[in-house]
Amino acid sequence: MSYAKEREQNIARNKALLDVLGIAPLKPKIEPKENLRKKVAAKKRKSPSPESDELEEPPKKASRLADDSNEPGRARRSSRLAGKTVDYKQEQDRGVPELITIKRVQKVKVGQLKSKRTYDPHRYGHIPDIEVGTWWATREDCSTASVHAPWVSGIAPGPNGAYSIALSGGYDDDVDDGYAFTFTGSGGRDLKGTKTAPKNLRTAPQSSDQTFEDRNNAALQKSVDTQKPVRVIRGFKGKARSKYAPSEGYRYDGLYLVKKAWIEKGLNKGGFLVCKFAFVRMPGQEDIPVNDGGDDE
Repeated sequence: MSYAKEREQNIARNKALLDVLGIAPLKPKIEPKENLRKKVAAKKRKSPSPESDELEEPPKKASRLADDSNEPGRARRSSRLAGKTVDYKQEQDRGVPELITIKRVQKVKVGQLKSKRTYDPHRYGHIPDIEVGTWWATREDCSTASVHAPWVSGIAPGPNGAYSIALSGGYDDDVDDGYAFTFTGSGGRDLKGTKTAPKNLRTAPQSSDQTFEDRNNAALQKSVDTQKPVRVIRGFKGKARSKYAPSEGYRYDGLYLVKKAWIEKGLNKGGFLVCKFAFVRMPGQEDIPVNDGGDDE
């Protein structure tokens, strides 16, 4: 079977699964459009008024006054001291200069927060003061806001289930229907990455089976049992396949419950197994805005 045909079958199966979970009542009749952020244009220099044919002349420099004190053989004096009697001996005796303490700025390492978090991200449910629909430019900003702590990993594991996940692109056969979606777990990729992107887990091909022994996958499997709410952020990388992904940056789309966890043959050349999860959004939250260029398969 070809890759395209297998992908099509997987997407159809995942859509059917989401329909069984009963997400229709969660969707509003009229879905709001996302508010695009306007880019600030660079300020242009003002051009001469069209009413006048003459250009405004630049201010003229003041001419320097002749100072006979600067003649050869005489001590050079500053123009600001003209007409004043100066005690040069007192001017030169300024005492010992005070020491200045220089505070060195520490460089921020990868994974280190630029600013302190107000709240601990290791908690279930909403983060105080963070409303559904809040937008950030980077994953680092999401981490600082405590909504999703990891900068790279898509899953933030906890003892009673996952605290949060980042939905950003995902696997080719995952389905994001906004109020419900399928999500592929972590693991099974070479830690070395590829030649062009070393140490990048997202670029390396699947080289082994995913399992529920993986810490992140185990947390999501635990979420099925405990039904602890999971915070979800959506990223711009998912826009190509879902109208619910933001056009840019990352957006907090509220709390979801993990309704099902299973293992199936993955959409990869080696046929390695992957862990799959089905999420359903909790009711009573702000509607999810839709972009104008997503491909809602």
